[in-house]
Amino acid sequence: MSLPTKAVITEVCPRDGFQSAPFIPTEEKVNIINELMLCGFSQMEVSSFVHPKAVPQLKDATEVLKNIKRKEGVKLRALIPNEKGMERALEAKVDKVKLMLSATDSHSLHNANAKTFAAMEKFKPIVNMAEGTDTTVSGSISVAFGCPYEGEVPIQRHIEICEYYDSIGIKDISLADTTGMGHPVNVRKILKALISRFPHFHFSLHLHNTRGMAFANAVTGLEEGIIDFDSSAAGLGGCPYAPNASGNISTEDLVHGFEEMGVETGIDLDKLIKVSKKLQRMFPNHAESFLLNAGKSSDLKIAPKKQEKVGER
Repeated sequence: MSLPTKAVITEVCPRDGFQSAPFIPTEEKVNIINELMLCGFSQMEVSSFVHPKAVPQLKDATEVLKNIKRKEGVKLRALIPNEKGMERALEAKVDKVKLMLSATDSHSLHNANAKTFAAMEKFKPIVNMAEGTDTTVSGSISVAFGCPYEGEVPIQRHIEICEYYDSIGIKDISLADTTGMGHPVNVRKILKALISRFPHFHFSLHLHNTRGMAFANAVTGLEEGIIDFDSSAAGLGGCPYAPNASGNISTEDLVHGFEEMGVETGIDLDKLIKVSKKLQRMFPNHAESFLLNAGKSSDLKIAPKKQEKVGER
């Protein structure tokens, strides 16, 4: 099966990574985001406008947005849970917001204190708030490829969620393997069903590497025509409302793997590795990256010289 020639990678460490690590001072967050912005990303998820008590690591989201050096051509995205979050996002002038939603009621009750469709009923006012602004609204489906409380998510559940999104005008949907329960067979099954049913949607993948399946799932996504992926520098990340949910697939692993396969990302891998190594030094117990440990495939070593045998001359 032929693969796309290009893929778009959204860096989410400033949100997904920073929310999972010990609190980082605002100035340090700003410096890291500024460095990441120079690596060639066209979109970055820079924070989350949730209640400070829910995610205290991101309580300074407004200050971060005020102080980063915005770069032309780089869209800034933020996660929001409700209308209050949307108000803060609009004030911060983010380019795009992503709505929080869980595929299952069990995860949604932990994550949003409401069942899935009750949480979705609050989305329409948010869509209305975005009208006439420069901020676009996208949706998400967390635990899309497996819920730690309910197991595999039925395709019909995904269809019903997407039908609701469609009814309020949201057609840009991130499918998240929040707890890394996904594998290529069910990723392919769900993608085929949704792309067939909603050909006018733009689907992206947000993958976690909890069980080492993230890159295999990413390749499956490519094979099914997905060209938009989220990842986190140094593999930082995880969901605070899902048990044993470790980090996102590392951006350097994803970029390196795609580029080795001939899929262009537009990311300067050497610059990215430099930032990721800094994050690895800061959070050695949270970083999960094959590339930072093994290096690029192109980092060839000098071959040993052939030793002469006795009598060879």
